[in-house]
Amino acid sequence: MKIKICGITKLEDAQLCSKLGADAIGFIFYPKSKRYITPERAKEISLSLPPFLHKIGVFVNEKIEEVNKIAKLVKLTAVQLHGDESPEYISQINPPVLKSFGVDESFDFSILDNFNNCGIILDVKDSVNFGGTGNKFDWNLIPKNIRSKVIIAGGVSNHNIDEIHKNINPYGIDISSSVEIEPGIKDKIKLEKLFEKYNRVSAK
Repeated sequence: MKIKICGITKLEDAQLCSKLGADAIGFIFYPKSKRYITPERAKEISLSLPPFLHKIGVFVNEKIEEVNKIAKLVKLTAVQLHGDESPEYISQINPPVLKSFGVDESFDFSILDNFNNCGIILDVKDSVNFGGTGNKFDWNLIPKNIRSKVIIAGGVSNHNIDEIHKNINPYGIDISSSVEIEPGIKDKIKLEKLFEKYNRVSAK
């Protein structure tokens, strides 16, 4: 089970995530987000991190040209899309793509069959904030045949990693608000507790 810490805005937070064992960190390039970071600042952080740590850029309904431009500037290893992007849109993005879907009880999982050119993130449905709310959806709704292939976001924390690993065992988890002091500023103690729990769970 891979782990990504999203909403990075400070070099120290990114370096701590890397030191603790994160597989990926996320930069949010959606201007309306409380965790927004400029591409120039993200580039400074990205170039200061180990080469094997994935740097993922989060976008919401951005122009394709702008996504590719920022991805190249920041040296992103993947792009994460949280808007209404289509498979055709995704095919024009240069780096590998992760597409996020907002899930509630009425979500039609067959839609995912149309998105075979990207990775899948399942988040709680929220058309206002596009992630980072700290809220969760019912993970048991995820069909068993895709659980090992998806990344779970929304309300993931130190307190439920064990449950996620045991009952769902997804490809990865995407975490932001549960390890913060405030939006965009990570909490060292919360991160350390998270990875301590994560390492125990992963060793089982």
